[in-house]
Amino acid sequence: RAYGPAAVLAIGTASPENFFFQDDYLDFYLRFTKCEHLTDIKHKLRTLSEKCGTKKRFFHHTEDLLSAHPEFLDPASVSLDARLDIVSKAIPELAASAAKKAIAEWGKEATDITHLVVTTNSGAHVPGVDFNLIPLLGLKPSVRRTMLYLNGCFAGGAAMRLAKDLAENNRGARPDQATHIVQFDTDSTLPP
Repeated sequence: RAYGPAAVLAIGTASPENFFFQDDYLDFYLRFTKCEHLTDIKHKLRTLSEKCGTKKRFFHHTEDLLSAHPEFLDPASVSLDARLDIVSKAIPELAASAAKKAIAEWGKEATDITHLVVTTNSGAHVPGVDFNLIPLLGLKPSVRRTMLYLNGCFAGGAAMRLAKDLAENNRGARPDQATHIVQFDTDSTLPP
């Protein structure tokens, strides 16, 4: 066992560069999905949008990216491979951005990290985000990696619980918890 209870020593965050203010997002979504004529849905979505309390919505995609992939908006088209290809590149970079901030705040070397816990709701890739983070963060190749896939909204809590267990039950452990959650739904990233 470790010498004492685990503690959060640093926090790093990162968001995609692109965002919409909540008031502008609904108009963009309806225009881009060609659903502006569906007044009942528009009214329901506007009501939900006003009550959700979100001020900004961050996105990896841009209008150019969506225009380059018309299959994303066509329910009869196959688009999963294209979506996963985009995410497999974007997620490690975003996670590394957040983790680098946490490591800098922590004040130690990345090579001191013994465990890496990563979670994402953006698909399951092999090699995974955890593997891709090793060179991006300058971690030792021997870092013990744990990847939690598709845990939804509670993924951060699951990763924190696991990181706490690793820190408290492995003497000398220095887990870095690089939690990154992205959901593919109409509220957070690519349109359906």
